Parts: sequence; structure tokens; C-alpha cells
Amino acid sequence: MSRGSSAHSSHAESARPDPTVVGSGRRSRPAVRDVLDEALAGVAARPTRLILTTLGTVLGVAALVGTVGLGQTAAGQISQKFDLAQATRVVVEPGDKNGQEGEAAAELPWDAPDRLDHLNGVDAVGTVSTLDVGSDLVSSVAGLNGGEGKALTVMAGSAGLFDAIRAVLKTGKFFDAGHDQRGDKVVVLGKHAAERLGINRVDSQPAVFIGDEAYTVIGILDSVSGRAELNDAVIMPNGTAKAAYKLKAPDAIEIRTSVGAAQLIAGQAPKAIAPNDPSTLKVDSPPKQGAVRKGVEGDLNALFLLLGAVALLVGGLGIANVTLLSVLERIGEIGLRRALGAARRHIAAQFLVESVIVGLLGGLLGTAVGVLLTVGVSFAKDWTPILDNKLAFGSPLLGAVIGLIAGTYPAWKASAIQPITALRGA
Repeated sequence: MSRGSSAHSSHAESARPDPTVVGSGRRSRPAVRDVLDEALAGVAARPTRLILTTLGTVLGVAALVGTVGLGQTAAGQISQKFDLAQATRVVVEPGDKNGQEGEAAAELPWDAPDRLDHLNGVDAVGTVSTLDVGSDLVSSVAGLNGGEGKALTVMAGSAGLFDAIRAVLKTGKFFDAGHDQRGDKVVVLGKHAAERLGINRVDSQPAVFIGDEAYTVIGILDSVSGRAELNDAVIMPNGTAKAAYKLKAPDAIEIRTSVGAAQLIAGQAPKAIAPNDPSTLKVDSPPKQGAVRKGVEGDLNALFLLLGAVALLVGGLGIANVTLLSVLERIGEIGLRRALGAARRHIAAQFLVESVIVGLLGGLLGTAVGVLLTVGVSFAKDWTPILDNKLAFGSPLLGAVIGLIAGTYPAWKASAIQPITALRGA
């Protein structure tokens, strides 16, 4: 009795499933390490296919990280430029009297710059006007010797105008308050006006003629901010314009404020210039910086996120197709594992882990490529790179999730294969 029992026990033990084999028994559970080992072996068995499969995810994640990073960087640069130039510019012009059409517009006083200069937050202020010169053409000395005059815009400004519009000189100097008070016949040329007149230096004190009147060129502009028309103009002092063209009042007042003070100055300027009726003046001020920045970033991020999502979709489809092809090629292996006792969940788990590994690897490489792309473009453009840390650290996980989703159907397809069918097909 004991000998039979011993033999029966020995036979039962030999027939008991090996717990080290994944899925060797109906109630066995696959060990995590065993599943990882099998998945890694399956992924590494075809290195060329692994590279091609991973490439789709790499491109998708790189597109997402790179486009969002460049979008955030570009939005930051736009906001920065807006802050430096447009966000500090306030323009005051005469409005219709009492805001009603058909009535005479208010006139700006000549001492408006002095009234505004004492306001806290005003860095520079000046007046600007466009003159009516009739049919007078502008010509240089060369023009008198047979050349034709040019129909250039003639403008007038106060000494503080150039500082208010952030003007940069190419050569020479700006006119000052002394030129204005004396009504000196001097002008500053915009860079395009100087090119048309054939003047590129002022050390020999070249002259231009507006009609029959000669004016000495003392400076040539290189760039301006906010008043692009000055690049094509001949600019003279207010005092000179009063005498030559009977200028009665400035057309507009240009104010350059400190960063963040534009909204405050926009509210104070009309009261300082016309305290009795500030409503007769029209003020052009920039919108709030936060709204502009959020709008720019929102639009760019939405566009780039859409492009990145399309790229990720392509990468996910690539993983799904290659994983499904791998299932079809490994039908014999699947059938053998099922015949040895592997359950459907064991087969599904292996293929899901393979897809996750491919997606995670693609996510890691894609994140690195996207970050390098953002930094490289920023370096080439002399920008400050901006990248959300959540995006940089979350993108590899996103790649793994894409792999998990893409591998769900192939894993289910593999787990549904019956052992006898697989072995016959093999």
C-alpha cells in the first residue's frame, strides 16, 4: 500500500506543471520577470524591425515635444518683443470734438511734451506731424544738375521724438531743442529716403531741396520702432515747419513708457494735456500684456499639439501593424506555448509588454530628439528655449501608453489562437 502510494505520488509530482514556465498551469500566474525576459527576447530577436518600429514612435514623440517646445519658445519671443517695443508705446491724437462726427477736432498744444514729461512712468515723449508741401519735390544737389526730384513725405517733430520712437542713427546726429527754437533749416533723413536721394554720409554737410528751399542734412536714420513711415521721410524740427509751412499744431504725441506703465499713462495723458476736456483726445495704447501672451501661446500650442497628435497617431499605427505582423509570424511559437499550458492571458501579457517596451523606447528617444531640436533652433535663432518640464518627463510615458494601446488588438489576436490550429499552421 505504501509502495503504491509512493509510486502514485511520484507520478503526480512529475506531472505537476513547472512553476518557472510562464503559463504552464491553468491556475498559474506569469511572473513579472519571466514576462519581461520573454518580451525583451521577442523584441531583440529582430533588431532591424525594432529600429523601424521604434522610428515611428520616435518621430511622433519628437514631433510632439519639438513642436510644442518651439511653439512655447516662439510665443515667448513674440511676447518679449511685444514687451520691449509695443507694450511701452502710447500715442495721443486729437479726437472729434465731444466724440461727434462733423465737428472740429481738438488741437494738441505745443507744450504737451512738457506736460507729460513729469508723469511717473514716462521715459520719453515727442510730437510728430506730416506736412502739406503741396507739389514741392525733394531733391539733392545731384538732382539740381539734371536729376529729377522725389515725391517724398516731409514730416516735422520735436527734439524728443527720436528717443520716444527708439530711433537709431546710421550716421550723423539728431536735431535738438536749439535747432527747434531757432527754426534752423536742418533735416534728418529716413534710411529709404536717403537711398532714393543718393545720400549716404553727412560729414560734408550735404543739402536737400524741398521745392526751392535748401536744408542741411545732419543725420540719417537706420531704424525706428512704431513709426515706419519715418524711414521714407524727410524730418525737420517743429520750429522750422512752423516758419516754412505754417504748422499750427502737432498731429500726434509719441510716448515711450517704462515697462508695465503703458496702461497707467494712457489714462493720465489726456488729463495732463487737456485737463478741461480730456475726452477730446484719442489715446492708442497696447492691450494688457498677459492677454496677448496667453493668446499667442494658446494659438501656437493648439496648432503644434494638433501636428504632434497626428504624428503620434502614425507612430501608434506603425506599432500596431508591426506587432500584428509579429503575431502572424510567431503562430508556431504561440501554439507551442499554449500546448505546454500557457493561458490566453499569458500570451496577451507577453505581446502587450513587447508593445509597451517599443513605445517606451521610442518615447525616450523621441523626447531626446525633440529637446535637442528645440535647443538647437533656439541657439541658431538666438532665442531663449522654453520647454515645459511635464512635457519632457511625461513624453516617454506617453510613448509607453501609445505602445500599450497599439498592442491591445494584436495581443488579443495572439491570445485567441487555438493550440491545435497554431500547430497545424506551423
